[in-house]
Amino acid sequence: MPGMHALVLMQNSFPIGPILLGAAILVPVVWFIATVNRFVHLRNLIRESWSNVDVVLRRRYDLIPNLVETVKGYMKHERDALESVIAARNRAAANHGRIREQAADENTLVQSTNGLLALVEKYPDLKASESFLQLQRELVNTEDRIAAARRFYNANVREHNTLREQFPSMIVARLMKREEEDFFEVEDLAVRMNPQIHI
Repeated sequence: MPGMHALVLMQNSFPIGPILLGAAILVPVVWFIATVNRFVHLRNLIRESWSNVDVVLRRRYDLIPNLVETVKGYMKHERDALESVIAARNRAAANHGRIREQAADENTLVQSTNGLLALVEKYPDLKASESFLQLQRELVNTEDRIAAARRFYNANVREHNTLREQFPSMIVARLMKREEEDFFEVEDLAVRMNPQIHI
């Protein structure tokens, strides 16, 4: 049978068994290496995005003492509120622990600063002061930057944590001892701007 003879010759010239065995070994190895590299890439993205958050938080830390100094002359009877803001600012600036611990200190800072800003409403001269308005503009700009940096950071954390929990990449995560990354969830500083009236 010439057809059968040709089939036997093709099987002998193409050793299918070793090719399948090689593919069965190579595909998981390539997947494993790609998954390890993806975790490394996400880890570096999280570090980079956290450094962006840290930069804008430090800008806020620099602006808070200026805010306190600006309002101090007008708010002589609000000593407790002023001291609370400075204490919260110093605690937040000194915290370099886990992200969730930093978020707790940031929320305390935001709450005390928001309390101070709420008191500003009782002082129309202060609200009209050019130095306060300039500082308010800088704070609004800083809060916008913090929100953007926080969104970028949290997006990278979400991608990492999802990959860590999905099968089969969870196997690689366990081998690499990849822990769940913390989201940076903080409140926004309630810096209100007076509406601009154009005539």
